[in-house]
Amino acid sequence: MTKHTAQMDESTADVPGIGDTFPDLTVETSMGERSLPDDYEGKWLVLFSHPGDFTPVCTSEFVAFEQRREEFEELNAELLGLSVDRVHSHIKWTEWIAENLDVDIQFPIIADDQGTVAQQLGMLHPGAGTATVRTVFVIDPEGAVRLRLTYPMEIGRNIDEVLRSLRALQKSDDDGVAAPADWPNNDKFGDQVLLSPPGTEADAEARKAEAADDDELNYYDWWFVTRDQ
Repeated sequence: MTKHTAQMDESTADVPGIGDTFPDLTVETSMGERSLPDDYEGKWLVLFSHPGDFTPVCTSEFVAFEQRREEFEELNAELLGLSVDRVHSHIKWTEWIAENLDVDIQFPIIADDQGTVAQQLGMLHPGAGTATVRTVFVIDPEGAVRLRLTYPMEIGRNIDEVLRSLRALQKSDDDGVAAPADWPNNDKFGDQVLLSPPGTEADAEARKAEAADDDELNYYDWWFVTRDQ
């Protein structure tokens, strides 16, 4: 597949959605060149954008992501930031964070001073120039987009939710189940997971019989069955 660079024609770029293969990109970062998603093959990638360096909310988010970085790594996930600024600005910004907030940023930051990468990925708010909204992509080890979250420029992200979503996606992939609201701390179902609804009448009857013989299954109806972990 032909690699696209950050200078590709924006008008022909399709913004990747959930289930799409993340586009091939070669980007410059504060830690050297990266090829996306190839350099992260076999790992989950959490890519998040920021409106700009040396801004208060962005700085708080960088600190928050770094403080949770080891939790992401335990989930076989790597962090990758993006800000519409140059590499030199990124370096000075992370130096400021280390000196003033005592946090050493150890993940790379994409340098996108022209906003072309952000434009291709749909991270720019219409009418806001090159200021990105706060977008998070979660990309799986095969390079597919599995989740996309977008926050406005004035509100910082919830890192707990990014981690929760990543754990839920991995649980779904590993066990072929779905995660209810607020999993794994749902007020009604706790850390139980949901089975996919049967597709035929025969399968529905089989599910009912299965639930009668399996203490780990909680049968509410043919289409709503939870399972203990």
